[in-house]
Amino acid sequence: MKRRDFLRSGGLALGSLALPGRVLAAYPDRPLRLIVPFAAGGNIDAVGRIIAAAIGPRLGVPAVVENKPGAGGSIGADMVARAPVDGYTLLVGSNGPLTVNPFIQAKMPYDPLKDFAPVAMVGYVPHVLVVNSQVEARNLEELVALSRKRSINTGTSGVGSATHLTLLRINAATGAKLVNVPYRGGGALIPDLMGGSIEATVTEFSTALPLHRAGKVRIVSIAADHRLALAPELPTLAEAGYKDLAAASYAGLLAPARTPVDVLSRLQRAVADGAHDPAIEGKLRDFGVEAASSQQETSAGFAAFLREEYARSRDAAQRAGIRPE
Repeated sequence: MKRRDFLRSGGLALGSLALPGRVLAAYPDRPLRLIVPFAAGGNIDAVGRIIAAAIGPRLGVPAVVENKPGAGGSIGADMVARAPVDGYTLLVGSNGPLTVNPFIQAKMPYDPLKDFAPVAMVGYVPHVLVVNSQVEARNLEELVALSRKRSINTGTSGVGSATHLTLLRINAATGAKLVNVPYRGGGALIPDLMGGSIEATVTEFSTALPLHRAGKVRIVSIAADHRLALAPELPTLAEAGYKDLAAASYAGLLAPARTPVDVLSRLQRAVADGAHDPAIEGKLRDFGVEAASSQQETSAGFAAFLREEYARSRDAAQRAGIRPE
């Protein structure tokens, strides 16, 4: 066994046993780093800052967000996977680096199911199917029928992205023939959608809702199993008969694998307690985030969710013939 691996596993464990009271009582005694593996200003960045505001006061130290973008989130995720297992460097994790990139990137520097210790899931933003105001289809049934008559260019955040995989699932389930038009990120496609260069998109609910309300685009359906409190008038794919088509961009907190259980427990309680604080809960709700279930707020529940999401993404990528590059 390499000396480094010994120190990170057995050596750390022995040290913790020797001084359990002093080690645990001291944590945390300095600021936490929350690594957001995307640029500032996006959905995950916003949720990450809400998480930081929630857990900092509950742990008695600042929780500072650091943006480390690149490679679809893999650069920031790898930084956390390689960080010391002391609970001070954490990942604000989401679809890309955890359950999408393994199926589109040939050389992943980390294993998303082995190199992280899930702390707690915070919530998820459902994906929505959206058309621009010039498209004559007013609902899902009409859009599916229209797509069988002619091509409907449909923007996503890129080949193999979470929204692309959702588009593939919609096509497979409904028989629609929506043609993927990949962009470098979700923000770049919105001007083209409103301008008519593309006719539709699959994107996050939080991105589409303000534009829908302003009459600039039209949300056709939400990939969820229930109507959302922010827009109860909008139908879901489940209501249309596609009950297994729930899809969303999720967010949660993860630590490096082998982080001590007591540290994980403290972090988990801080996340769960913070998510139920009325002020934090309101910020998440206003941003379009659906709360995680009580089970998903646990380390074990979040881990189970990630395994299921990983399997869904793998199956969608295989059906579409997507190969890691």
